[in-house]
Amino acid sequence: MTVSAFAAVFIALYVAHSVGDHWVQTSCQSANKGLPGWTGRLAGARHVATLTATKLALLLPVAFLLGLNLSVLGLVAGLGVDALTHWWADRRSTLAWLARVTGKAEFYSLGTVAHPAHPVTAEGKPAATLGTGAYALDQSFHHLWLLIASVLIATV
Repeated sequence: MTVSAFAAVFIALYVAHSVGDHWVQTSCQSANKGLPGWTGRLAGARHVATLTATKLALLLPVAFLLGLNLSVLGLVAGLGVDALTHWWADRRSTLAWLARVTGKAEFYSLGTVAHPAHPVTAEGKPAATLGTGAYALDQSFHHLWLLIASVLIATV
């Protein structure tokens, strides 16, 4: 049961993460969560609150319909770890710091004018990109913690 519970929990959280990070998060939260001081901290907290609510709203029906025996302690531990790490990474300066100390600073800047090989238009101006290294590192960091949260939820 634990393996199937883990798989179901991870899938539900992964989908909910994508929905919460891209559809539920407001433009204001997205624009402000990386700002310094309380403005950024509170925008990040609002984002993480709606994100965690989205995860719970998708996970609980899945658990009920599949007959998963999840404990309240496991849910609190898993979603709590996920929420704290998500808030930490979304402060932006923290994830940029992690990229620097792990040797990923150049990749972090990929797709931005800060990258040495940033794309340019025929006129030499910065060209639009479909994504950035910062976004890829952000999402992979969140996916790692979704895995850990899923293990906690399925086993505690």
